[in-house]
Amino acid sequence: MHIGLYFGSFNPIHIGHLIVANHVVNHTEVDKIWFVVSPHNPLKDSHSLLNEYDRLHLVNLAIEDNNKFRGSNVEFSLPKPSYTIDTLTYLTEKFPLERFSVILGADSFQNIHRWKNFELLLARYSFVVYNRQGFEIEDTYGANVTILDAPLLQISSTYIRKLIKEKKSIKYIVPELVEEYIIANRYYLK
Repeated sequence: MHIGLYFGSFNPIHIGHLIVANHVVNHTEVDKIWFVVSPHNPLKDSHSLLNEYDRLHLVNLAIEDNNKFRGSNVEFSLPKPSYTIDTLTYLTEKFPLERFSVILGADSFQNIHRWKNFELLLARYSFVVYNRQGFEIEDTYGANVTILDAPLLQISSTYIRKLIKEKKSIKYIVPELVEEYIIANRYYLK
C-alpha cells in the first residue's frame, strides 16, 4: 500500500488541510493518508501549540468519516524535536511492506535543504508537493517529486487561532465537530 504522510502541527486542522489530502488521494498513486501530528516542528515556534494529544483528537474528529485518512501519533514517542528523516526511518522499519511518500506544500519543499539529512530523505523517499501561490519549485534536487495543483484556500491555523482569540466565528473554516470541540474546551483563548 502507498501511504502519504502529511506532517503538520495541525494547530488546529482545517478544511484547507482536508482539501489538499483529498486531492492527493484522488490524483496520485497514494492509497491512504496518515496525518502525522508533530509534537514540535524544529523550524517553528512552539509557544502557541495546543497539546499534541488534543491536536490529534481534533484531527481524528475531522477525518472520522473517511476510511482513506488516519491520524497518527507516531512522533509522540520519538525524540523531540521531530525530524522527518527519523520518523520515516522508524516507519519504514515498522511497516516494511508499505511505501511512504511525504506530502508537503511548495513553500516547505523550498526549505527542504534546511531539513536534517535532507539528501538521504530525498534519495530514499518520494514527495507529493502541492503548489502554493508565490512558491515555484525550480529545483527538485533529483528527488522523485510529483507536483500537484491542488485547490488552495488562503486559510491558516494562525488565522483560525486569531479569530478564536477575537471571539469570532470559525464556522466553515474547520469541520463542524472540530469547531464544536474547540469551543467547548475553550482552546486557543489564552
